[in-house]
Amino acid sequence: MRVSDFWKDYELIDCSDGERLERWGKYILVRPDPQIIWKGVADHPAWKRADGVYRRSSSGGGSWVHNKLPASWNISYGNLNFVLRPMGFKHTGLFPEQAANWDWFSDLIRKSGRREVKVLNLFAYTGGATVACLSAGASVCHVDAAKNMVDRAKENVQLSGLSDKPVRYIVDDCRKFVK
Repeated sequence: MRVSDFWKDYELIDCSDGERLERWGKYILVRPDPQIIWKGVADHPAWKRADGVYRRSSSGGGSWVHNKLPASWNISYGNLNFVLRPMGFKHTGLFPEQAANWDWFSDLIRKSGRREVKVLNLFAYTGGATVACLSAGASVCHVDAAKNMVDRAKENVQLSGLSDKPVRYIVDDCRKFVK
């Protein structure tokens, strides 16, 4: 199992009954997670003082029913920086569990010995992997069908001080793009 060792701004505090209790920077969030199938005692005090609580709707989707969160805020993973925004489908714009993968392929890129490493990042979302690859020295082709997510990726690249690195952003359906 790979471990992401450089999180200072993210912490999974507790989880139980289909929900996760997380710290994102200075904010505490409660979000649903279908992989949390065990029952437990949610007695950690942070459950009661969450800044944002997302609840699923019985008709589909959901909303932030308790929301003392700002419209956006920044967090870091090592030297990588990201803007977070609570979205209408429980996400914040980043998957913190992917940091172990960022570390793994960043190390591969740095140790490649090749003059230039080119990365195709499909379904690239807000660019966590794009930022990590750029930081490690690769050039990246970032593809996602959602323009607003590609715009957020550009924001994350800039926030990480990597705007001068070789990256191409493409708004397109990934399957169509690959064909």
